[in-house]
Amino acid sequence: MSSAVVFAYHDVGVRCLRVLLAAGVDVRLVVTHEDSPDETIWFGSVRALCAENDIPYITPADPNTPEVEARVAALGADFLFSFYYRNMLKAPLLQAAKHGAYNMHGSLLPQYRGRVPVNWAVLHGERETGATLHQMTIKPDNGAIVDEFAVPIMPDDTAHDVFAKVVVAAELCLHRALPKLIAGTAGHRPQDLTQGAYFGGRRPEDGRIDWRQNARQIHNLVRAVSRPYPGAFSDFPSGRLLLWRTRVIDDASPGADSGTLLRRDGRVEIHPAGGGLLRVLDGELSGTPLLNLDDARLRAILKLPIPQN
Repeated sequence: MSSAVVFAYHDVGVRCLRVLLAAGVDVRLVVTHEDSPDETIWFGSVRALCAENDIPYITPADPNTPEVEARVAALGADFLFSFYYRNMLKAPLLQAAKHGAYNMHGSLLPQYRGRVPVNWAVLHGERETGATLHQMTIKPDNGAIVDEFAVPIMPDDTAHDVFAKVVVAAELCLHRALPKLIAGTAGHRPQDLTQGAYFGGRRPEDGRIDWRQNARQIHNLVRAVSRPYPGAFSDFPSGRLLLWRTRVIDDASPGADSGTLLRRDGRVEIHPAGGGLLRVLDGELSGTPLLNLDDARLRAILKLPIPQN
């Protein structure tokens, strides 16, 4: 029976840990995170899964300590896996497993190495992403690829929609690759790092809309930061406008109403300065849905120039 120490969090952590258990892997320890009180927890719990299966787990703030390193080394596991664990693992941990350390990343490497790869892929209008199982090295997301599984991104998919697909892709990828890893026959394909780049984390402020962009670019921002993320926003004199769902009616053609928000046929339309036409399907002003605003408050934002950043 193969054994593993697993660093895991989030839905990918839950699903991939289930794959290991289903394959009969002896999971000797799970290292996960305490949920942050400042974060909306909309995803599955690795801790709960461990409790259900009597798997020992710890939640250190920093796993790269002599105490954790010694505990992991003493377990003598065959593999170390990282499934959406948020902290970087240093050399002593990566070298503790007999047959290597492997990470499941939420993109088709070498594209979108680094943080929140699904959100970045949606923001950039990608039509495909996926999950990649790769060997871990000191530098993040640059080790040899064992397997990957692609999923499509539809034009109106939100990052949450795409992430749900990536979770399944991660499960399928690990399920397919695990028998070969255990047997010692898995291929390891070096990455061509020139074909991708690193991306950092995102902050709520990064959802501020740049009205100089065209309708498609703004639509991609809305999709990338829609619920459960903080949302795409713009500040007007009458309050903060939040956009949760939009639809591109025209990509980039300039028009007479360029740079304004309008109400037409009972619908709110956005005509960005960058061109095109965007229809608002779900939005709010200072917490009130746009469709519920009275005429006076609607007039406070409609037929007014869009704020310049």
